[in-house]
Amino acid sequence: MGALVFDNRSADATTPARTVALDSLEAGIEAAHPRRVIRESVSLDGDVLTIAGESYDLTDVDELVVLGGGNAAAHVAAALEPIVGDRLAGGVVVTDDPTETDRVTVHRGDHPVPSQRGVDGATAVREAAEAASESTLVLAVITGGASALLPAPTADISLDDLQATTNALLESGATIHEINAVRKHLSALKGGQLARIAAPATVVSLIFSDVVGNDLSVIGSGPTVPDESTYADALTVLSAYDVTVPDAVKTHLKRGANGDLAETPRAGDSIFERVSNHILADNFTALSAASDVAESHGFTPLILSSSVRGEAREAAKSHVAVAEEVLATGNPLSAPAVLLAGGECTVTVRGDGEGGPSQEFCVSAALELDDERITVAAVDSDGIDGATDVAGAIVDTGTITDRAAGARALRENDVYPLLAEAGAHLHSGATGTNVNDLRIVVVDA
Repeated sequence: MGALVFDNRSADATTPARTVALDSLEAGIEAAHPRRVIRESVSLDGDVLTIAGESYDLTDVDELVVLGGGNAAAHVAAALEPIVGDRLAGGVVVTDDPTETDRVTVHRGDHPVPSQRGVDGATAVREAAEAASESTLVLAVITGGASALLPAPTADISLDDLQATTNALLESGATIHEINAVRKHLSALKGGQLARIAAPATVVSLIFSDVVGNDLSVIGSGPTVPDESTYADALTVLSAYDVTVPDAVKTHLKRGANGDLAETPRAGDSIFERVSNHILADNFTALSAASDVAESHGFTPLILSSSVRGEAREAAKSHVAVAEEVLATGNPLSAPAVLLAGGECTVTVRGDGEGGPSQEFCVSAALELDDERITVAAVDSDGIDGATDVAGAIVDTGTITDRAAGARALRENDVYPLLAEAGAHLHSGATGTNVNDLRIVVVDA
């Protein structure tokens, strides 16, 4: 059984299938938590620091610092401190989930929309990177959420401009690759620019991926990796999704597309000669642990994919269809079974209600369910679905009895009140983990 993540288990775990779902999701979230991942991936033996099997000689390192940001950044820093010990000179991270640290300064920021305190924290990260020298080793902590938590808008872009653009992009239905192509070209840190500022220091990135496919240039908008996206790409995204942005943003992007501004650093740039990047945990890390727990409950698990994307409400129908196939034909496996999936579904916002991708997934699934043997749950691994105070939801055939109300809630993007009234929300608070969404379909025999 996983660590207790969700509040009010007695109200949520009302059936054996629900218990399996919650135990599996909790185990997945716990498996990707920095305290466990760092303990298993990082070690120090004398002057040799080993990260994910790669060794770094600290003999000529005069200063070792931790810099970065993301939902889980403070937890990564806290987990590193006892391993690196006195070799750690300090550092700065920005997060919306602070935890106690001894040597690393933790700044609070906001997610998913950047804030002034995030800008202040990003400024502190930038100043620390600028102070790095050739004998500095920077452990760059990059986790999901870093795009919002390390805003660092360029000089001609205001925070208000950045906030308006972020809100519009998040509601547009654009993919995270497309959203970050825009954000990278409005920032002084994203798209390899943190590595450029820190050069000639050695930079070793510890990355927790919340991006489908683990594209390093997209995770946290890739502060320490080459970027192949362009200003022209950013303008194409705005046009393709009919995103309205402030005039200053459009002017900035057009200047860049016209060659008046430097592009983000490309592969082959000398600044990356002393940079290495390590993905320490991702969505599959969580799914594998969830699968093990489901099996321990006597269910046959199947990981469908860690790369599910697209509209949440449409993805839900496909998941339920597979569960129905399990019951009808025993394909692709026989009940009792657990179907697991991850990735990042999106919501194209057309109404003005409250909700998030995991909640819309669950409402859409509930409207498809007509067999009491199927239970569905979906959560964002960081404990915050969309911009709400819940991680996600758990549903079965008895959750939404008024199907017209469910359809209306989806139409208006207002699923939160419906799930709240049904008592279907899963509450966890910030989990310290962020490896994208987790979904589970329990098919009981």
